[in-house]
Amino acid sequence: MANRPKKVLTIAGSDCSGGAGLQADLKTFQERGVYGMTAVTCLVAMEPATWHHIVKPVDMEMIQTQIKTILDGINGVDALKTGMLPTADIIKQVGIMLKDCGVKHIVIDPVMVCKGAGQPLFPENTAAMIKYLLPVAEVVTPNTFEAEQLAGVPEIKTLDDVFEAAIKIQSLGAKNVIIKAARVFKGKAINVLFDGKALYKYELDKVRTKWTHGAGCSFSACVTAELAKKAKVLEAFQTATDFVNEGLKKSFPLNGFVGPIWHKAYAEAGN
Repeated sequence: MANRPKKVLTIAGSDCSGGAGLQADLKTFQERGVYGMTAVTCLVAMEPATWHHIVKPVDMEMIQTQIKTILDGINGVDALKTGMLPTADIIKQVGIMLKDCGVKHIVIDPVMVCKGAGQPLFPENTAAMIKYLLPVAEVVTPNTFEAEQLAGVPEIKTLDDVFEAAIKIQSLGAKNVIIKAARVFKGKAINVLFDGKALYKYELDKVRTKWTHGAGCSFSACVTAELAKKAKVLEAFQTATDFVNEGLKKSFPLNGFVGPIWHKAYAEAGN
């Protein structure tokens, strides 16, 4: 191929339902015209009757070997992202490997909760994320719950609270902070970017749907893809917001518990 696609890596968990995790990342990468690769950190399955999540970490050596396969065996990537890293030890090891990996564009999605799990997977992971992941992040993309944990602030209820949390998280080492704050506001889907100098707010009408599975993973994957294609962070932030918003408009139920966004909706809308 004369113009080879940009290469991207997701270091994330596997969602067997296909809506979130590395499956959502790969669907997003494909839609955004980049070539996606994976390092699987954990397997997630659900009890059919209750949709209770069962999370099984992959052993550390295999996670390391997968990452080395991509970064060393395929001569690196143009951008990478992390998703669910299920233990503090895995977070530490991945952070150490990324510190000197030579990849310019690193997006950290600080996954702390599975939709349906109802509580943090491993609360002690927050300290490890702050120490090992935020310092290597070009962009970190928490939702409001994750932002509260990282920033050490009470419940985020207002736009000023979002701004305060973004500034605090950026001070911990991430170059750029994007907080996905749609759940805070009635009728509006608002995301905020802080680049260390300026705060940017991107506001859209909220899509009325309860089927939002994979929205966060897809958002961070879209940011990663756009950065790989040499977009500026602000441009990637805006594209990812639009991408997920269109996906939510065509989200659909898989069963009575969960429904994913439709990853092709952004292209189908003429973008």
